[in-house]
Parts: sequence; structure tokens; C-alpha cells
Amino acid sequence: MARNKDFDEDELLGKAVDLFWDKGYHATSAQDLVDELGISRSSLYNTYTDKKTLFSKALRQYQGKNTSAVLTLLNNTENPAEAIKQVLYGVIRESEEDKFTKGCFMVNTAIELSSHDKEIADLVSQNNQSVEDALTSVMEKGQHQGQFKTALPARALARFIFSTISGLRVSARSGAGSNVLEDIVRVALSAL
Repeated sequence: MARNKDFDEDELLGKAVDLFWDKGYHATSAQDLVDELGISRSSLYNTYTDKKTLFSKALRQYQGKNTSAVLTLLNNTENPAEAIKQVLYGVIRESEEDKFTKGCFMVNTAIELSSHDKEIADLVSQNNQSVEDALTSVMEKGQHQGQFKTALPARALARFIFSTISGLRVSARSGAGSNVLEDIVRVALSAL
């Protein structure tokens, strides 16, 4: 007879996100997971099989919460310029609230694992593509409304903004202050 899990899997995945986000995949040991998640090693492996499976599920949970929030904002906006501004300044706000300079879990994962793990690379790529597609739609809408320049295709502008978001997160993680990040945002917005 199968035993019922005596833990909340969403809560456990949230703790796993925090641990992997803080330490990275490679630096997180099985013992770190047992200690942080508060479950036995056997429960950990019975539920997730291995560390990589747990990591993938944690990354998907992060994506479901964080990327979904950005996509909702972009996909439902009537004011494209304001939406882009909110996204960019949102990165700065997140960095100011991030006392441990963890950066973005998805960006950190891309840097640490994408070149070595096809499954993770595919997940990161799908995430990035969904954001790029939403940004492209917003850029098209903004071009039609006269808010953004039309000299470049909407997709090119979307890629520029996506790259700016990633750059802001890496800069914040490496210690750039709000004044530096705000300069980057002002230049990016003026380019549109």
C-alpha cells in the first residue's frame, strides 16, 4: 500500500526554489536538500527520484509564478509603453528587495546549466521564447499606437528589451546600484 506524503509539495518546491536559487544546482548537496526541505532522504528520492528532477520541478514552479506574472501584464495591457516601463522598473524593484543578490533564478540557471543540460536548456529556451513572443506582441501594439519607433521590426525591439531585462538582472546580481540600473532603463526606454 502506498504511503501518503506527509508534506505539502508546493511548499516543498518553494523551499527547493529558494535553496537552488541561493546556492545554484551544483553547489546544492543532497544533505542541503534534506536539511532545508525538512524531509527524509528516502522521501526526497521516493518523490523526485533524483536531484535533477527536483530541480526541474522547482524551476517550473518558479516559471509558473514569475514568468506568468510578466506574461499576464504584457498580454493584458492597453498601454504598451507603460507595460514595458513597469517590467523594466520591476526588475530594479526586485533587485532592491533582494537582500542576498540572488538575481533571477531563470537567468542563473541559464548561465549555470544551459550549456551542459539539454532538458534544462530547452526549459529555459521555452521560457525565454514565451517572454520574447509577449514582448513582440506588445511592441507591435505600441508601434500601431505610435508609442514605439517603427524603423525596426517589433521582434528586434522585443529581443532588445529581453536582453536588457537579462542584463539588468546580471548587473544587479553583480552589485550594480539602483542608480546604475535606472540609467540602463532610461536609455532602453529612449531607444524605443
